[in-house]
Amino acid sequence: MNRGRAIIAGGLFAITGAAWIYTWRLARDPMALCMVNMNPWSAGDLWALFTMWTVMMVAMMIPSASPMILTFAAANRKRRAQSLPYAATGFFVFGYLAAWTAFSVAATVAQEVLHTAALVSSMGIATSRTLGAVLLAITGIFQWTPLKNACLRHCRTPLAFLMAEWRDGGWGALVMGFRHGMYCVGCCWLLMALLFVAGVMNLWWIAAISAFVLLEKLAPGAGWIARVSGIVMIGWAGWILYAAK
Repeated sequence: MNRGRAIIAGGLFAITGAAWIYTWRLARDPMALCMVNMNPWSAGDLWALFTMWTVMMVAMMIPSASPMILTFAAANRKRRAQSLPYAATGFFVFGYLAAWTAFSVAATVAQEVLHTAALVSSMGIATSRTLGAVLLAITGIFQWTPLKNACLRHCRTPLAFLMAEWRDGGWGALVMGFRHGMYCVGCCWLLMALLFVAGVMNLWWIAAISAFVLLEKLAPGAGWIARVSGIVMIGWAGWILYAAK
């Protein structure tokens, strides 16, 4: 591994590690977050909730985006001869995380609405078996859709994405990172909604979804992985509804 690639990989590892440590500390100490408060949440509470979602998305998504980021850095280095790719790569990562920050805004609003309707607990766990089953069933169905396949294909083919989307300069890197991030959001947003099934602050559940996202993006046979997991999710939803009778 050359020096530039090692520095970028080390930076991604550090960012991911810091995000996981933050998430782990919140999971161990829920009193630090507004989710233990059953009263109407204030603007400060919602900001803390948004921060939690944003950092958690960094922890969950940077590992699976690392191949794309490193491929971008290598391509940028070759195009710019002796110039180090750090700045452009930073813009690319910032654009990618901007897409997930936008998702975090939507997730914060969704959790506030569900909490107000008493459909999720103060810890972000679905209080209704029906809600959990519906989330699983919808996600399972989505795993079979053309939209899922198209977004997943873009996430799994760094070179093809870069050839089709390449833009020069810092602004171009930012736009490319954001567009790639939006493909990842399109691929994974319902998987993130599954956090409400077992709890937004359930560290094992967060880790399991993160591992599955990594598997979908990097393992051979992604299409089959998505389809088989969809069947499992639909079956799980049916079992929840049957057990509730």
